[in-house]
Amino acid sequence: MAKIKLTASPTFKAKVSIPIPGNRPADVEFVFKGRTKEAFKDFIDNIRDRKDLEVIMDCVTGWELDDPFGVDTVEQLINNYIGASASIIETYIKELTAARLGN
Repeated sequence: MAKIKLTASPTFKAKVSIPIPGNRPADVEFVFKGRTKEAFKDFIDNIRDRKDLEVIMDCVTGWELDDPFGVDTVEQLINNYIGASASIIETYIKELTAARLGN
Protein backbone atom coordinates (compact mmCIF):
# COMPACT_ATOMS: atom_id res chain seq x y z
CA MET A 1 0.00 0.00 0.00
CA ALA A 2 1.30 3.46 -0.91
CA LYS A 3 2.15 5.74 1.98
CA ILE A 4 1.19 9.38 2.09
CA LYS A 5 2.58 12.25 4.15
CA LEU A 6 0.20 14.99 5.20
CA THR A 7 2.86 17.55 4.30
CA ALA A 8 3.65 17.12 0.61
CA SER A 9 7.18 17.38 -0.71
CA PRO A 10 8.12 20.88 -1.92
CA THR A 11 9.25 19.44 -5.27
CA PHE A 12 8.55 16.39 -7.41
CA LYS A 13 9.99 14.89 -10.58
CA ALA A 14 8.09 14.00 -13.73
CA LYS A 15 9.02 13.06 -17.29
CA VAL A 16 7.92 15.50 -19.97
CA SER A 17 7.63 14.37 -23.57
CA ILE A 18 9.24 17.16 -25.63
CA PRO A 19 8.11 17.08 -29.29
CA ILE A 20 11.01 17.07 -31.76
CA PRO A 21 10.07 17.97 -35.34
CA GLY A 22 10.80 15.09 -37.72
CA ASN A 23 11.67 12.74 -34.89
CA ARG A 24 10.13 10.97 -31.92
CA PRO A 25 9.55 13.04 -28.78
CA ALA A 26 12.30 13.03 -26.15
CA ASP A 27 11.40 12.30 -22.53
CA VAL A 28 13.11 14.79 -20.23
CA GLU A 29 12.82 14.63 -16.46
CA PHE A 30 11.87 17.95 -14.88
CA VAL A 31 11.83 18.95 -11.22
CA PHE A 32 8.57 20.75 -10.49
CA LYS A 33 7.44 22.86 -7.55
CA GLY A 34 4.73 21.40 -5.37
CA ARG A 35 1.75 23.62 -4.52
CA THR A 36 -1.09 23.57 -2.06
CA LYS A 37 -4.64 23.57 -3.40
CA GLU A 38 -4.97 27.34 -2.83
CA ALA A 39 -1.57 28.12 -4.38
CA PHE A 40 -2.44 25.97 -7.39
CA LYS A 41 -5.75 27.83 -7.80
CA ASP A 42 -3.87 31.16 -7.82
CA PHE A 43 -1.38 29.73 -10.34
CA ILE A 44 -4.19 28.62 -12.69
CA ASP A 45 -6.19 31.84 -12.25
CA ASN A 46 -3.23 33.92 -13.49
CA ILE A 47 -1.78 31.59 -16.13
CA ARG A 48 -3.40 33.30 -19.15
CA ASP A 49 -1.93 36.69 -18.23
CA ARG A 50 1.65 35.38 -18.31
CA LYS A 51 4.13 34.38 -20.99
CA ASP A 52 5.13 30.71 -21.29
CA LEU A 53 8.66 31.44 -20.04
CA GLU A 54 7.33 33.07 -16.88
CA VAL A 55 4.88 30.22 -16.23
CA ILE A 56 7.59 27.60 -16.69
CA MET A 57 10.02 29.43 -14.41
CA ASP A 58 7.25 29.58 -11.80
CA CYS A 59 6.65 25.82 -11.79
CA VAL A 60 10.03 24.23 -12.69
CA THR A 61 13.18 24.20 -10.57
CA GLY A 62 15.43 21.95 -12.63
CA TRP A 63 15.83 19.32 -15.35
CA GLU A 64 17.97 16.36 -16.38
CA LEU A 65 19.51 18.08 -19.43
CA ASP A 66 23.27 18.63 -19.66
CA ASP A 67 22.72 22.38 -19.99
CA PRO A 68 22.21 24.22 -16.70
CA PHE A 69 18.65 25.15 -15.81
CA GLY A 70 17.98 28.89 -15.98
CA VAL A 71 15.99 31.58 -17.71
CA ASP A 72 18.25 31.71 -20.77
CA THR A 73 18.34 27.95 -21.30
CA VAL A 74 14.59 27.53 -20.76
CA GLU A 75 13.99 30.32 -23.27
CA GLN A 76 16.31 28.55 -25.72
CA LEU A 77 14.42 25.26 -25.24
CA ILE A 78 10.98 26.75 -25.80
CA ASN A 79 12.16 28.79 -28.80
CA ASN A 80 13.82 25.82 -30.49
CA TYR A 81 11.13 23.25 -29.67
CA ILE A 82 7.80 24.97 -30.19
CA GLY A 83 5.70 22.27 -28.49
CA ALA A 84 7.89 22.21 -25.37
CA SER A 85 6.02 24.93 -23.47
CA ALA A 86 2.64 23.23 -23.78
CA SER A 87 4.13 19.83 -22.86
CA ILE A 88 5.86 21.18 -19.75
CA ILE A 89 2.86 23.14 -18.49
CA GLU A 90 0.36 20.35 -19.28
CA THR A 91 2.52 17.77 -17.49
CA TYR A 92 2.79 20.02 -14.44
CA ILE A 93 -0.96 20.55 -14.22
CA LYS A 94 -1.67 16.86 -14.82
CA GLU A 95 0.81 15.76 -12.15
CA LEU A 96 -0.67 18.09 -9.55
CA THR A 97 -4.29 17.25 -10.32
CA ALA A 98 -4.28 13.62 -11.40
CA ALA A 99 -1.04 12.51 -9.76
CA ARG A 100 -0.60 9.16 -11.45
CA LEU A 101 -3.93 7.51 -10.97
CA GLY A 102 -3.67 3.77 -11.51
CA ASN A 103 -0.32 2.25 -12.53
